[in-house]
Amino acid sequence: MSHNDSLAAWLRLTLIPGIGGETQRKLLAAFGLPEAIFSAGRLEARGVIGNRADLLFDFDPTEAVAHSLEWARQPGQHIISLADEAYPKALLEIADPPSLLYVRGNLALLQKRGLAMVGSRNATPQGVQTAENFAKTLAAKGLTIISGLALGIDAAAHRGALAAKGETIAVIGTGPDRIYPARNKELALAIVESGAIVSEFPLGTPAIASNFPRRNRIISGLSCGVLVVEAAPESGSLITARLAAEQGREVFAIPGSIHSPVARGCHKLIKQGAKLVETATDILEELGSFNAAPAADIPSDKADEGPILTALGHDPCSLDDLVERTTMSADQLLPELLTLELCGLIATLPGNRYQRLN
Repeated sequence: MSHNDSLAAWLRLTLIPGIGGETQRKLLAAFGLPEAIFSAGRLEARGVIGNRADLLFDFDPTEAVAHSLEWARQPGQHIISLADEAYPKALLEIADPPSLLYVRGNLALLQKRGLAMVGSRNATPQGVQTAENFAKTLAAKGLTIISGLALGIDAAAHRGALAAKGETIAVIGTGPDRIYPARNKELALAIVESGAIVSEFPLGTPAIASNFPRRNRIISGLSCGVLVVEAAPESGSLITARLAAEQGREVFAIPGSIHSPVARGCHKLIKQGAKLVETATDILEELGSFNAAPAADIPSDKADEGPILTALGHDPCSLDDLVERTTMSADQLLPELLTLELCGLIATLPGNRYQRLN
Protein backbone atom coordinates (compact mmCIF):
# COMPACT_ATOMS: atom_id res chain seq x y z
CA MET A 1 0.00 0.00 0.00
CA SER A 2 1.33 3.44 -0.94
CA HIS A 3 1.91 6.17 1.64
CA ASN A 4 -1.01 8.11 0.16
CA ASP A 5 -3.37 5.13 0.53
CA SER A 6 -2.15 4.51 4.06
CA LEU A 7 -2.68 8.16 5.04
CA ALA A 8 -6.15 8.03 3.45
CA ALA A 9 -7.03 5.12 5.75
CA TRP A 10 -5.80 7.04 8.79
CA LEU A 11 -7.85 10.05 7.72
CA ARG A 12 -10.94 7.90 7.18
CA LEU A 13 -10.63 6.52 10.71
CA THR A 14 -10.17 9.92 12.36
CA LEU A 15 -12.74 11.86 10.33
CA ILE A 16 -15.73 9.71 11.34
CA PRO A 17 -17.91 11.55 13.91
CA GLY A 18 -18.38 9.53 17.07
CA ILE A 19 -15.09 7.63 16.74
CA GLY A 20 -12.88 9.50 19.20
CA GLY A 21 -9.31 8.99 20.27
CA GLU A 22 -10.02 6.27 22.85
CA THR A 23 -12.10 4.26 20.37
CA GLN A 24 -9.45 4.69 17.70
CA ARG A 25 -6.80 3.31 20.06
CA LYS A 26 -8.95 0.28 20.90
CA LEU A 27 -9.38 -0.48 17.21
CA LEU A 28 -5.69 0.01 16.45
CA ALA A 29 -4.73 -2.24 19.36
CA ALA A 30 -7.06 -4.96 18.09
CA PHE A 31 -6.37 -4.82 14.36
CA GLY A 32 -3.14 -2.91 13.80
CA LEU A 33 -3.18 -0.30 11.04
CA PRO A 34 -6.41 1.44 9.94
CA GLU A 35 -6.59 -0.44 6.64
CA ALA A 36 -6.78 -3.68 8.65
CA ILE A 37 -9.69 -2.27 10.66
CA PHE A 38 -11.74 -1.63 7.53
CA SER A 39 -10.70 -4.93 5.96
CA ALA A 40 -11.87 -6.84 9.05
CA GLY A 41 -15.43 -5.74 8.48
CA ARG A 42 -18.40 -4.64 10.54
CA LEU A 43 -18.89 -7.77 12.68
CA GLU A 44 -15.25 -8.00 13.72
CA ALA A 45 -15.20 -4.31 14.62
CA ARG A 46 -18.38 -4.74 16.69
CA GLY A 47 -16.53 -7.28 18.79
CA VAL A 48 -14.17 -4.50 19.84
CA ILE A 49 -16.28 -1.33 20.08
CA GLY A 50 -19.88 -2.58 19.96
CA ASN A 51 -22.51 -0.84 17.85
CA ARG A 52 -20.27 2.16 17.26
CA ALA A 53 -18.61 -0.01 14.63
CA ASP A 54 -21.57 0.79 12.37
CA LEU A 55 -20.29 4.35 12.15
CA LEU A 56 -17.09 3.07 10.54
CA PHE A 57 -18.99 1.58 7.64
CA ASP A 58 -22.09 3.79 7.38
CA PHE A 59 -20.36 7.19 7.30
CA ASP A 60 -18.49 8.18 4.14
CA PRO A 61 -15.77 10.84 4.69
CA THR A 62 -14.37 10.51 1.15
CA GLU A 63 -14.69 14.21 0.34
CA ALA A 64 -13.01 15.28 3.60
CA VAL A 65 -10.24 12.72 3.08
CA ALA A 66 -9.54 14.04 -0.43
CA HIS A 67 -9.52 17.62 0.83
CA SER A 68 -7.05 16.72 3.60
CA LEU A 69 -4.75 14.87 1.20
CA GLU A 70 -4.72 17.88 -1.10
CA TRP A 71 -3.90 20.14 1.85
CA ALA A 72 -0.95 17.92 2.78
CA ARG A 73 0.44 18.13 -0.76
CA GLN A 74 1.10 21.84 -0.35
CA PRO A 75 4.64 22.96 0.56
CA GLY A 76 5.29 23.11 4.29
CA GLN A 77 2.10 21.24 5.19
CA HIS A 78 2.13 17.73 6.63
CA ILE A 79 -0.19 15.12 8.12
CA ILE A 80 1.59 12.46 10.17
CA SER A 81 0.17 9.36 11.84
CA LEU A 82 1.17 7.32 14.87
CA ALA A 83 2.88 4.91 12.49
CA ASP A 84 5.10 7.53 10.82
CA GLU A 85 8.78 7.89 11.70
CA ALA A 86 8.23 11.66 11.78
CA TYR A 87 5.66 11.34 14.60
CA PRO A 88 7.15 13.00 17.72
CA LYS A 89 8.62 10.36 20.00
CA ALA A 90 7.79 12.45 23.06
CA LEU A 91 4.06 12.10 22.33
CA LEU A 92 4.37 8.31 22.10
CA GLU A 93 5.20 8.40 25.82
CA ILE A 94 1.83 9.88 26.86
CA ALA A 95 -1.34 7.90 27.57
CA ASP A 96 -3.48 9.37 24.80
CA PRO A 97 -1.40 10.49 21.80
CA PRO A 98 -3.46 11.81 18.88
CA SER A 99 -3.75 9.42 15.96
CA LEU A 100 -2.94 12.18 13.48
CA LEU A 101 -1.12 15.49 13.67
CA TYR A 102 -1.57 18.29 11.14
CA VAL A 103 1.61 20.34 10.92
CA ARG A 104 2.44 23.62 9.19
CA GLY A 105 6.12 24.55 9.06
CA ASN A 106 9.22 22.69 10.18
CA LEU A 107 8.24 19.07 10.86
CA ALA A 108 11.67 18.22 12.31
CA LEU A 109 11.05 20.54 15.29
CA LEU A 110 8.64 18.00 16.74
CA GLN A 111 11.60 15.75 17.58
CA LYS A 112 13.63 18.44 19.35
CA ARG A 113 13.82 19.14 23.04
CA GLY A 114 11.32 21.77 24.06
CA LEU A 115 9.99 23.74 27.00
CA ALA A 116 6.31 24.60 27.22
CA MET A 117 5.42 28.08 28.45
CA VAL A 118 1.84 28.81 29.45
CA GLY A 119 -0.07 31.35 31.47
CA SER A 120 -2.92 33.80 31.69
CA ARG A 121 -4.65 35.25 28.64
CA ASN A 122 -5.22 38.35 30.76
CA ALA A 123 -1.57 38.78 31.64
CA THR A 124 -0.15 41.85 33.33
CA PRO A 125 2.38 43.97 31.39
CA GLN A 126 5.08 42.68 33.72
CA GLY A 127 4.00 39.09 33.06
CA VAL A 128 4.11 39.61 29.30
CA GLN A 129 7.63 41.02 29.46
CA THR A 130 8.75 38.24 31.82
CA ALA A 131 7.44 35.61 29.41
CA GLU A 132 9.16 37.25 26.45
CA ASN A 133 12.44 37.54 28.34
CA PHE A 134 12.44 33.95 29.53
CA ALA A 135 11.51 32.64 26.07
CA LYS A 136 14.17 34.74 24.41
CA THR A 137 16.88 33.50 26.76
CA LEU A 138 15.81 29.86 26.68
CA ALA A 139 15.39 29.79 22.89
CA ALA A 140 18.86 31.30 22.50
CA LYS A 141 20.15 28.38 24.58
CA GLY A 142 18.65 25.87 22.15
CA LEU A 143 15.31 25.00 23.69
CA THR A 144 12.27 24.98 21.41
CA ILE A 145 9.54 27.08 23.03
CA ILE A 146 6.13 25.41 22.92
CA SER A 147 2.88 27.22 23.66
CA GLY A 148 -0.71 27.56 22.52
CA LEU A 149 -0.92 30.81 20.47
CA ALA A 150 -3.44 32.29 22.92
CA LEU A 151 -3.40 35.94 23.92
CA GLY A 152 -1.25 37.00 26.85
CA ILE A 153 1.55 34.70 28.03
CA ASP A 154 1.32 32.25 25.10
CA ALA A 155 1.79 34.95 22.48
CA ALA A 156 4.58 36.56 24.51
CA ALA A 157 6.43 33.23 24.70
CA HIS A 158 6.24 32.78 20.93
CA ARG A 159 7.39 36.36 20.32
CA GLY A 160 10.33 35.95 22.67
CA ALA A 161 11.53 32.82 20.89
CA LEU A 162 11.22 34.50 17.50
CA ALA A 163 13.07 37.58 18.76
CA ALA A 164 16.02 35.33 19.64
CA LYS A 165 15.84 33.79 16.16
CA GLY A 166 15.04 30.58 17.99
CA GLU A 167 12.45 27.90 17.37
CA THR A 168 8.87 27.79 18.58
CA ILE A 169 5.88 25.47 18.21
CA ALA A 170 2.26 26.60 18.54
CA VAL A 171 -0.21 23.84 19.43
CA ILE A 172 -3.64 25.13 18.47
CA GLY A 173 -7.19 24.16 19.38
CA THR A 174 -8.65 24.63 15.89
CA GLY A 175 -8.05 23.03 12.52
CA PRO A 176 -4.63 23.79 11.03
CA ASP A 177 -6.25 26.09 8.49
CA ARG A 178 -7.85 28.27 11.16
CA ILE A 179 -6.05 30.82 13.34
CA TYR A 180 -7.57 31.75 16.69
CA PRO A 181 -7.57 34.38 17.99
CA ALA A 182 -7.57 36.29 14.71
CA ARG A 183 -5.40 39.07 16.14
CA ASN A 184 -2.53 36.56 16.34
CA LYS A 185 -2.61 35.91 12.59
CA GLU A 186 0.65 37.75 11.87
CA LEU A 187 2.33 35.96 14.77
CA ALA A 188 1.10 32.62 13.41
CA LEU A 189 2.55 33.38 9.97
CA ALA A 190 5.90 34.22 11.57
CA ILE A 191 5.82 30.94 13.50
CA VAL A 192 5.18 28.96 10.32
CA GLU A 193 8.21 30.61 8.69
CA SER A 194 10.72 29.51 11.33
CA GLY A 195 8.81 27.11 13.59
CA ALA A 196 5.70 24.98 13.41
CA ILE A 197 1.97 25.08 14.05
CA VAL A 198 0.50 21.77 15.21
CA SER A 199 -3.10 20.58 15.54
CA GLU A 200 -4.84 17.27 16.11
CA PHE A 201 -8.11 18.68 14.78
CA PRO A 202 -9.28 18.21 11.17
CA LEU A 203 -9.31 20.98 8.60
CA GLY A 204 -12.07 23.49 9.13
CA THR A 205 -12.50 22.82 12.87
CA PRO A 206 -13.59 26.15 14.41
CA ALA A 207 -12.71 27.51 17.85
CA ILE A 208 -14.69 25.28 20.24
CA ALA A 209 -14.14 25.88 23.95
CA SER A 210 -13.74 22.19 24.86
CA ASN A 211 -10.92 21.70 22.34
CA PHE A 212 -8.51 24.07 24.06
CA PRO A 213 -8.09 22.12 27.32
CA ARG A 214 -7.86 18.97 25.19
CA ARG A 215 -4.87 20.26 23.23
CA ASN A 216 -3.01 21.02 26.48
CA ARG A 217 -1.84 17.40 26.77
CA ILE A 218 0.02 17.88 23.47
CA ILE A 219 1.67 21.09 24.68
CA SER A 220 2.96 19.32 27.78
CA GLY A 221 3.58 16.04 25.97
CA LEU A 222 5.91 17.59 23.41
CA SER A 223 7.97 19.23 26.15
CA CYS A 224 10.50 18.14 28.73
CA GLY A 225 9.04 20.67 31.16
CA VAL A 226 6.30 23.28 31.57
CA LEU A 227 6.85 26.82 32.84
CA VAL A 228 3.81 28.66 34.18
CA VAL A 229 4.37 32.42 34.15
CA GLU A 230 1.07 33.85 35.41
CA ALA A 231 -2.11 31.92 36.21
CA ALA A 232 -5.26 32.33 38.26
CA PRO A 233 -6.15 29.47 40.64
CA GLU A 234 -8.63 27.93 38.17
CA SER A 235 -6.61 28.70 35.03
CA GLY A 236 -6.32 26.27 32.15
CA SER A 237 -2.58 26.64 32.58
CA LEU A 238 -2.86 24.59 35.76
CA ILE A 239 -4.45 21.82 33.68
CA THR A 240 -1.35 21.85 31.49
CA ALA A 241 0.87 21.73 34.59
CA ARG A 242 -1.11 18.80 36.02
CA LEU A 243 -0.87 16.92 32.73
CA ALA A 244 2.87 17.61 32.62
CA ALA A 245 3.32 16.10 36.08
CA GLU A 246 1.25 13.06 35.09
CA GLN A 247 3.40 12.66 31.99
CA GLY A 248 6.61 12.78 34.02
CA ARG A 249 7.62 16.26 32.84
CA GLU A 250 9.15 18.96 35.04
CA VAL A 251 6.87 21.73 36.28
CA PHE A 252 8.21 25.25 36.90
CA ALA A 253 6.40 28.33 38.17
CA ILE A 254 7.36 31.98 38.51
CA PRO A 255 6.11 33.54 41.75
CA GLY A 256 4.44 36.92 41.82
CA SER A 257 2.86 39.42 44.14
CA ILE A 258 0.65 38.05 46.92
CA HIS A 259 -1.85 40.73 45.87
CA SER A 260 -2.04 39.61 42.22
CA PRO A 261 -4.87 37.26 41.18
CA VAL A 262 -2.75 35.93 38.30
CA ALA A 263 0.03 34.93 40.70
CA ARG A 264 -2.12 32.69 42.89
CA GLY A 265 -2.12 29.80 40.44
CA CYS A 266 1.69 29.84 40.35
CA HIS A 267 1.84 29.96 44.15
CA LYS A 268 -0.53 27.00 44.28
CA LEU A 269 1.77 25.01 41.98
CA ILE A 270 4.82 25.89 44.06
CA LYS A 271 3.04 24.69 47.21
CA GLN A 272 2.32 21.43 45.37
CA GLY A 273 5.97 20.92 44.49
CA ALA A 274 6.62 22.88 41.30
CA LYS A 275 10.13 24.34 41.10
CA LEU A 276 10.17 28.04 41.95
CA VAL A 277 11.89 29.90 39.14
CA GLU A 278 13.50 33.35 39.26
CA THR A 279 15.79 33.23 36.21
CA ALA A 280 16.09 31.18 33.04
CA THR A 281 19.24 29.64 34.50
CA ASP A 282 17.07 27.90 37.13
CA ILE A 283 15.33 26.03 34.33
CA LEU A 284 18.47 25.26 32.34
CA GLU A 285 20.19 23.86 35.42
CA GLU A 286 17.20 21.67 36.26
CA LEU A 287 16.84 20.28 32.75
CA GLY A 288 20.58 19.75 32.37
CA SER A 289 22.64 19.13 29.22
CA PHE A 290 22.54 22.80 28.27
CA ASN A 291 25.51 25.09 28.70
CA ALA A 292 23.70 27.46 30.99
CA ALA A 293 25.26 30.88 31.31
CA PRO A 294 23.90 33.25 33.96
CA ALA A 295 20.64 34.61 32.64
CA ALA A 296 20.30 38.34 32.32
CA ASP A 297 16.65 38.32 31.36
CA ILE A 298 15.33 39.70 34.65
CA PRO A 299 17.65 42.37 36.01
CA SER A 300 18.06 42.43 39.77
CA ASP A 301 20.63 45.21 40.12
CA LYS A 302 18.93 48.28 41.57
CA ALA A 303 21.95 50.56 41.43
CA ASP A 304 20.68 52.41 38.37
CA GLU A 305 17.05 52.73 39.49
CA GLY A 306 15.65 56.20 39.95
CA PRO A 307 13.47 57.12 42.92
CA ILE A 308 10.22 56.63 41.00
CA LEU A 309 11.06 53.09 39.87
CA THR A 310 12.21 52.23 43.37
CA ALA A 311 8.97 53.62 44.80
CA LEU A 312 6.88 51.68 42.28
CA GLY A 313 8.23 48.35 43.47
CA HIS A 314 6.94 45.38 41.50
CA ASP A 315 3.19 45.62 42.14
CA PRO A 316 0.67 47.95 40.48
CA CYS A 317 0.74 51.30 42.24
CA SER A 318 -1.69 54.22 42.17
CA LEU A 319 -0.66 57.82 41.57
CA ASP A 320 -1.74 58.73 45.10
CA ASP A 321 0.51 56.03 46.56
CA LEU A 322 3.42 57.28 44.46
CA VAL A 323 2.88 60.81 45.74
CA GLU A 324 3.07 59.48 49.28
CA ARG A 325 6.12 57.28 48.64
CA THR A 326 8.19 59.83 46.73
CA THR A 327 7.05 63.07 48.44
CA MET A 328 6.71 64.47 44.90
CA SER A 329 3.53 66.19 43.77
CA ALA A 330 1.24 64.69 41.13
CA ASP A 331 2.22 67.50 38.75
CA GLN A 332 5.88 66.58 39.18
CA LEU A 333 5.25 62.85 38.84
CA LEU A 334 3.09 62.80 35.71
CA PRO A 335 5.72 64.00 33.18
CA GLU A 336 8.31 61.68 34.77
CA LEU A 337 5.90 58.76 34.51
CA LEU A 338 5.24 59.57 30.86
CA THR A 339 8.97 59.55 30.16
CA LEU A 340 9.38 56.18 31.88
CA GLU A 341 6.47 54.77 29.87
CA LEU A 342 7.94 56.03 26.58
CA CYS A 343 11.22 54.35 27.54
CA GLY A 344 9.39 51.08 28.03
CA LEU A 345 10.12 50.93 31.75
CA ILE A 346 6.57 51.17 33.06
CA ALA A 347 3.01 50.66 31.83
CA THR A 348 -0.14 52.61 32.61
CA LEU A 349 -2.95 50.42 33.96
CA PRO A 350 -6.69 51.11 34.32
CA GLY A 351 -7.65 53.10 37.40
CA ASN A 352 -4.77 55.58 37.16
CA ARG A 353 -2.27 52.92 38.26
CA TYR A 354 1.25 52.19 37.09
CA GLN A 355 3.45 49.09 36.97
CA ARG A 356 7.12 48.69 36.19
CA LEU A 357 8.06 46.36 33.37
CA ASN A 358 11.62 45.36 34.24
